[in-house]
Amino acid sequence: MNPFESELRVIEAAEELASTLGADKNHTVAAAAMDTNGVIHRSVNVYHFTGGPCAEFVVMGLAATTGAGPLMTMAAAGDGGRGLIPPCGRCRQAMLDLHPDVMVAVPGESGPRMRPIRKMLPDTYFFPDADSQRILRFNKRYYDTVASGTKTTTVRFDDPVVPGPHIFAFEDDAEHRTLKGLVTSVRHYRLDKMTAEQACLAPGTSAEEFRRGLRTHYPELSDEDEVGVVAFELS
Repeated sequence: MNPFESELRVIEAAEELASTLGADKNHTVAAAAMDTNGVIHRSVNVYHFTGGPCAEFVVMGLAATTGAGPLMTMAAAGDGGRGLIPPCGRCRQAMLDLHPDVMVAVPGESGPRMRPIRKMLPDTYFFPDADSQRILRFNKRYYDTVASGTKTTTVRFDDPVVPGPHIFAFEDDAEHRTLKGLVTSVRHYRLDKMTAEQACLAPGTSAEEFRRGLRTHYPELSDEDEVGVVAFELS
């Protein structure tokens, strides 16, 4: 997917820092990461024959020292004008375990693209003791209805939300507003079999109308696919 404005700022921060590198061969990659408060953390790698840490590892540690919670966006860029570079396998595994909802910038044919970290490491091992904080993302237009408790369900496709505490983050929100909440249940239904009651639709909204809206939001969604009805509350 194309980057939001906030994600473009993370990419620019990584590329700007990378442009200052080159004189020291021990530091050749820059990384930038944005937390749920909208703070962008920056760092560089430490190249060493014993296996010095990648820039993504360093920026995760740097963010942790400031008390930052889960990271929303990660980008890395190489020195010498190499531009945006994707993370290595070890970084992908660490991000998946420690920041499982982070979006990662990768180069594409027509410019940077954003990828969920779980899509970059399929069929992976999960570190059970990571105890990572989870993020549930919403379009920023839903802030008021979520904050007021009017909106208590959301329907997701290909998004493995699990019950438990979450930070509710609102995408590309200039104020970087967040709410603390709890996902209470996730129920799955085949799209073409899901009723208005199962989808928790407002009175007067038909299931077919809702399905059309979902297909617009998820172009790859087919009638045979399952979607998850996520119930949540503020904590």
